[in-house]
Amino acid sequence: MASEDVKRTSETAVSTIVNLAEEAKLASEGVKAPTSHALLSIAKSLVAGGVAGGVSRTAVAPLERLKILLQVQNPHSIKYSGTIQGLKYIWRTEGLRGLFKGNGTNCARIVPNSAVKFFSYEEASKGILWFYRRQTGNEDAQLTPLLRLGAGACAGIIAMSATYPMDMVRGRLTVQTERSPRQYRGIAHALSTVFREEGPRALYRGWLPSVIGVVPYVGLNFAVYESLKDWLIKTRPFGLVEDSELSVTTRLACGAAAGTVGQTVAYPLDVIRRRMQMVGWKDAASVVVGDGKSKAPLEYTGMVDAFRKTVRHEGFGALYKGLVPNSVKVVPSIAIAFVTYEVVKDVLGVEMRISD
Repeated sequence: MASEDVKRTSETAVSTIVNLAEEAKLASEGVKAPTSHALLSIAKSLVAGGVAGGVSRTAVAPLERLKILLQVQNPHSIKYSGTIQGLKYIWRTEGLRGLFKGNGTNCARIVPNSAVKFFSYEEASKGILWFYRRQTGNEDAQLTPLLRLGAGACAGIIAMSATYPMDMVRGRLTVQTERSPRQYRGIAHALSTVFREEGPRALYRGWLPSVIGVVPYVGLNFAVYESLKDWLIKTRPFGLVEDSELSVTTRLACGAAAGTVGQTVAYPLDVIRRRMQMVGWKDAASVVVGDGKSKAPLEYTGMVDAFRKTVRHEGFGALYKGLVPNSVKVVPSIAIAFVTYEVVKDVLGVEMRISD
């Protein structure tokens, strides 16, 4: 009896190994090297994402700079008290170039960031949809808003982590003025200076709140945008859809709604990230450390400490400093980015592969 059990067990084990070997063989046969057409499609997708990022950020560069100045300015030495006043002050003291200061660095960061983000979203969506269909056994299943949120979160984390040092030095280049004690001469000089004086870890200062913030921000952007488009195409309200296609204006509205939801949820983490990036800056700009007797930059030991000190010294409202210019900026920025991406992909002849 025991020998029969052993025999059956052995046969089962052998059968399992054979089946696994056959599945592995079939899988290896199905894995092919990327064709030149596939590589060209990937390149076009990356280009479309990069163009979308560059166009959208340049269009709102003055508001982006003002937002950062409001986020990091010393609470005891207020120079920027609102959106209109802040823009007028920059124009009066620094001129037109002041409104676009740091935009070159921002574009150098956002172009690869946007390219990676859009491409990662499509690939993550494709993988999640394949897994979802296998789990449900429904080959016609489509991505749900929650699954889109997950794909967007993955894309945001990958893109942000890949370009974070650029974002860190971009913040400092944006904040400095011609009267700042220490002048970074450009992206390369800022990166090398921070690396040499503050160490390699300084280039990732504020990374944790960025990761936490990017999950709801990018995730909600993609989830709300794609879900709104699907809902409009299916329900066709107010005659907004013609021949299963949304107009550019309607897509801009979808992008604006997505940007509003995402940035409102994640904004406090953006404030904390930006403040942590200023820690350790020798001869920092006066907007950060203040002037005269009020010269007292806050030091943070980590994300939780930054939250605690910000709320204790400046109140809960400090977590939303710069929200107004950011809202004015992010709504058209996200809308322009989504629409530019889709238009450029159409021009380049790239097929949407999320539902393949």
